[in-house]
Amino acid sequence: MINQSEDVKAKLDIVDLIREYIPVRAAGVNFQALCPFHREKTPSFVISPDKQIWHCFGCGKGGDIFSFVMEMEKLSFGEALRLLAPKAGVTLEYQDQEKTSERNRLLDVMEAASRFYQGALEKSAGAQQYLLRRGLSPEIIKGWQLGYSPDSWDDLLLYLKNKKYSDQEIFASGLSIKKEGISRYYNRFRDRIMFPINDINGNVVAFTARLNPAKEKIDKMGKYINSPQTNLYDKSRILFGLDKAKNAIKEQDAIIIVEGQMDAISSHQHGFKNTVASSGTALSEEQLKLIKRYTNNIYLAFDSDQAGQLAADRGINEALKLEINVKVITIPNGKDPDDCLRTNPEEWREAINKALPFMEYYFEKIIVDLDLKKVENKREVARKMLTIISRLGNKIEADHWLKVVAERLDVQENVLRETLEKSLMKEREVVKRNYSEEKTVLTAKQSREEKMSELLLALALKFPEFLPYIIDNAETKLIVGEINREFYNNLIIYYNEVKAIAYDSLRDFFLSEQREDQAFLLGKLELLGERDFYQFDQGQAKSEIITTLLALQKYYLKTRSKELEKLIASAEKAGNNQELQELLKELKFINDQLHDFN
Repeated sequence: MINQSEDVKAKLDIVDLIREYIPVRAAGVNFQALCPFHREKTPSFVISPDKQIWHCFGCGKGGDIFSFVMEMEKLSFGEALRLLAPKAGVTLEYQDQEKTSERNRLLDVMEAASRFYQGALEKSAGAQQYLLRRGLSPEIIKGWQLGYSPDSWDDLLLYLKNKKYSDQEIFASGLSIKKEGISRYYNRFRDRIMFPINDINGNVVAFTARLNPAKEKIDKMGKYINSPQTNLYDKSRILFGLDKAKNAIKEQDAIIIVEGQMDAISSHQHGFKNTVASSGTALSEEQLKLIKRYTNNIYLAFDSDQAGQLAADRGINEALKLEINVKVITIPNGKDPDDCLRTNPEEWREAINKALPFMEYYFEKIIVDLDLKKVENKREVARKMLTIISRLGNKIEADHWLKVVAERLDVQENVLRETLEKSLMKEREVVKRNYSEEKTVLTAKQSREEKMSELLLALALKFPEFLPYIIDNAETKLIVGEINREFYNNLIIYYNEVKAIAYDSLRDFFLSEQREDQAFLLGKLELLGERDFYQFDQGQAKSEIITTLLALQKYYLKTRSKELEKLIASAEKAGNNQELQELLKELKFINDQLHDFN
């Protein structure tokens, strides 16, 4: 596992990897970004292409490519390795099943189930005919790994158990249901067309199961049923088809979002490969953040019924918060995308080209059939539009729409502005309070002297030629913060043995001592040095070291003086004259040094 992970790290560039998730920009020899793990206005997230590490000086998180992906995707190390290996072109060797993570085992279960369903589809003429009648080609059916679950209570269970998966693993993957009162399991999906749902990396994590059309009038389970939420599947974090559409989305800098899975598959078959499906649910903030990795332009296509419009509105509201550009596709004659594509693909293309920017679409929707001469209608339209305008991230666009609404409603623009400002003031107070509280939490973790100690250590690593000088002039007691003192002690030990400082060998030294916390701090200090001192020459570095040492010495003396005053009071109270005299002597020495500083 270690050799494989090092192989992956050697073949992937950390800057390119992180750029897939967030925008980064060059900053000297390093790169900077707004941290994706906490809210901030100025970038404190630093990436070193030389060391292949990252660190956020706001929230304190950091590490290598694996720790970044683990944090972003909420994965274990093994899962992150499994995700990154294909990107690096590394084939992972077989791992003992007892040592693989639970999530990896469930992924294996789902992959095996998908193969089972695909095999069953090849044997079911009825299921194949249904898909072909829907206009899907044999190639698209195979490419999307569509399948069929036979009308059986236990065939899948027996198949998976024969592959050494347990009842509990099959149940945890959402493929079986446990009968109440007894420890007996049976297939969740029976006699249904199976649509595998993949995560962003192409792993099967769930299924949508479409009822056999021949049984639509007699089955009571519903036309479509889905996998339950599992450790693999959270529907608020998955978009159907995104794993297949992401490259086209990047190339075209736009994503088309439809409701149904057949709509998405049919779109790909007809060349609209930047299409995904929301699977009939409102877009969530997590899904939109996922989309934002690939594009900032969304085309929404929902059915014209009331539920579809409500879903569109909720998804749009989330998109506006993230400053995503949204256009709404009006489907001709109440059709769905699949209908358009099967009858006239050009009609669908034209609908996309005529998609309205959301604000135009929304305004026209809410004023339809309303008499805008009536005060109550004006009030209702203004309320709805001001709510949306308040969410616009672009002030120019917001100003434009205030003018449009004022003109269309025949009201004074300043009245709308005053109403909007009142509501915004309330929101600002909430945001300001939350931001202040978060900033306090982030910055209260370290004292000024702890930060200065880190700066001194960062200077020692950045300019190792001055390390002997630092060792001669800084006793361990001057370094503030337990982990900083431990690091300094270990650094001295390492330097005395090796007589040199190199990041990779020093990191290996910490890891060989099983000091992952020290290895983590090493990465942070390296980036801190490169961020703050990368333009320093030797003269500037030495000056900074001396200034920092003097500040730490003065802090130590003041702190020790206060400690001695308390100890002297205790010795006097206890009548311990010998201890009292020693403490007074030390206090005089400390105060003399402080006097010299002053």
